Amino acid sequence: MAIVDLANAQLQQAGAGAAAATMREDDDGHDHEQESSYDYGACLMKGVRHLSDSGITRLPDRYVLPASDRPGAATVLISPSSTIPAAAGVAVGRVKLPVVDLAGLRDPSHRSAVLATLDAACRDYGFFQVVNHGFGSEVSGGMLDVARRFFELPLPERARHMSADVRAPVRYGTSFNQAKDAVLCWRDFLKLVCQPLREVVPRWPQQPPDLRDVATRYATASHALFMEVMAAALEALGIPAGGGVLGELAAASSHMMTVNCYPACPQPDLTLGMPPHSDYGLFTFVLQDHVEGLQVMHDGRWLTVDPVPGSFVVNVGDHLEVRTSTATGGTRACCTGCA
Repeated sequence: MAIVDLANAQLQQAGAGAAAATMREDDDGHDHEQESSYDYGACLMKGVRHLSDSGITRLPDRYVLPASDRPGAATVLISPSSTIPAAAGVAVGRVKLPVVDLAGLRDPSHRSAVLATLDAACRDYGFFQVVNHGFGSEVSGGMLDVARRFFELPLPERARHMSADVRAPVRYGTSFNQAKDAVLCWRDFLKLVCQPLREVVPRWPQQPPDLRDVATRYATASHALFMEVMAAALEALGIPAGGGVLGELAAASSHMMTVNCYPACPQPDLTLGMPPHSDYGLFTFVLQDHVEGLQVMHDGRWLTVDPVPGSFVVNVGDHLEVRTSTATGGTRACCTGCA
């Protein structure tokens, strides 16, 4: 799965267990008597971009988390090798994820060292960052740009792609699972099925006019990156020739692109962009903009990822954990929760 995250600086921590960003109190001088007549119920399912654009200054009740689930207020700097226990009431820290350099992976003299880093990252963290992946700025930057312009389209244009069918080749929606979420998440999304690419692209949005071309280039490049990292991970785990997995994936695989939008939030310490969760696939590649919002769980603590410019954050998914646990007789130590 490929994820493109677009966050606004007013929702600095779009992940789970995030540190509180600056909040605007209810006594900020806004006319709340007028605001109280705002029809929140009619607007909730239109998504958070619609709510943000409407100029709200307080969070609708449907987005307010119970106090125990809200973002934490403390931030601690730790290193990847740190084993500092979480202090009482401290929910959030920072982490520099292991870095896998694909340039070294492609160099026979450095390949074994990079494979060792990849192996340790998968076993000990379940997350790593990939650098020197070969994506040009026109591919990754182009995808971020067209994604922003999609969410800037008028609501009726975006709403054309709303669907309750989770198998639809294109699906626009809000929250995590708005039909079942007891508390809604501050997130709108566009999901694009990418396999088989030639068949699904004609059903993708026609606006912005260059979305199909830009997203096709990005989907093609991200799938090639997935295959390279998948091959390296299987090699690192000592599974000969991928155990037939690579051939199966080359012939037919599930590939989805999810574009997440986290617009300005009036009270970001009361909500989350995404709930704690694990990803069900083999690998998830996350392309972020400049806002630091992604968090992962490690050693029982939610940690904000220090991004490496130009990198992808890679999450080991449930399917790879199950398959490699069966093949190697072991399991990785970390939790795969992410946001």
